[in-house]
Amino acid sequence: MLVLITYDVNTENAAGKKRLRQVAKACVNMGQRVQNSVFECVLDAGQCKLLKKKLCGIIDEEKDSLRFYYLGNHYETKTEHFGAKPGYEPEGVLMV
Repeated sequence: MLVLITYDVNTENAAGKKRLRQVAKACVNMGQRVQNSVFECVLDAGQCKLLKKKLCGIIDEEKDSLRFYYLGNHYETKTEHFGAKPGYEPEGVLMV
């Protein structure tokens, strides 16, 4: 299923900047960055649960926010892209 993950981490201090890097790194390992704090991840239920647990363990719930949008398996009809940064195939080959 395609999961859209968004986050907003308070970076007013060094601890916040560290949390931001940790959240971004965890998301990069599981999906594709489509905007600064937005990732598209193709995950199964187990991967999603593990990632959610990991991210919730990183953020400070008093200062940061984290959102998961579950677009399901038929996400192609639920997403549109306009403007800069061309789209990609979420289940296609990613070259590193």
